[in-house]
Amino acid sequence: MKVLKKELRFNEGEISIITESLDDLWHLKYILEPNDLVYAFTKRRIEGATDKLRPEKIEKKTVRLGITVEKVEFHKFSNRLRVHGTIVDGIDAGAYHTINVEEGTNISIIKRWKNDQFERIREAEIASLRPKVIIATIEEGEACIGMVRQFGVEETSSLRQSLGKGEGNQRNSFFGELASQLKWAAEKVEAVILAGPGFTKEDFFEFVRTREPELAKKIVLEDTTSIGVSGFQEVLRRGAVDRIMQESRIGREAILIEELMKEISMDGKAAYGIAEVRSAQGMGAVETLLITDELLRTERESDSIDSFLKSVEHSQGRIVVFSTEFEPGRKLDSLGGIAALLRFKVA
Repeated sequence: MKVLKKELRFNEGEISIITESLDDLWHLKYILEPNDLVYAFTKRRIEGATDKLRPEKIEKKTVRLGITVEKVEFHKFSNRLRVHGTIVDGIDAGAYHTINVEEGTNISIIKRWKNDQFERIREAEIASLRPKVIIATIEEGEACIGMVRQFGVEETSSLRQSLGKGEGNQRNSFFGELASQLKWAAEKVEAVILAGPGFTKEDFFEFVRTREPELAKKIVLEDTTSIGVSGFQEVLRRGAVDRIMQESRIGREAILIEELMKEISMDGKAAYGIAEVRSAQGMGAVETLLITDELLRTERESDSIDSFLKSVEHSQGRIVVFSTEFEPGRKLDSLGGIAALLRFKVA
């Protein structure tokens, strides 16, 4: 994410950005709220003189509109964020319109900003400078490739091949296809974590080193007990991504949720659920607040969460917003969407 302009007074005003990745669209989903004012160039049908022979044909033109946000939808599989609302500036004022935000969109947001929203923008700016990473998990005859994003690991492709007679040739064919997929996927990343159980990953790495030496230079090996989604999670838990992407959001979430679950299992310095966490904060015990993006969004609709977040900040507590797109966030969601690591144990 690239910030072009900030014009703020007492946390209220305009921030103009250019979205640079799918991760930026995900961040915007949790930054934009009902009644925010959003400006962007967009296409809209212009009513006017039409072809009499084809009156249904109405020309679309690119115009800059300002809309009051009513609803936001994140479509990660089509790389698009849809912002629905009513036009308040530009043509057809009062009409309903949808702005499609994609990679490379210049969008201006005018609103009363909250501290966690500033933090999201700052985090997105920093993340744009970090190396991009792919995880590939492999065992005999099966492999899975995923792109590490800020909202989780997005599976981009998988490959499966039964090995029977002529196993050596089939294995080489399998390795060749996987190497081809990885070479294409790795063109825009700085590192590939190759993980899995047993020695298949080492054999595949030797295959790549012989056939695709430039790809091999990007590969880092990691042991896991499984492949696929659970293999991705193992890689994150073991800190392999953190070693490549310093202070990775996903790595931090995985570590924090493990620490939380450990404290809960020992009946230690942890609280979870809204009532229990609020009670702990009332005693000044919250050291790190863990909250899901979904709970933050729904609670914010009723304005019931912001004063609580401010009280955590004022008592020098740290706030970490978890993505429910990924396993740590889903675990936190199962605990009510909010939990805290405490400075001291409370009764």
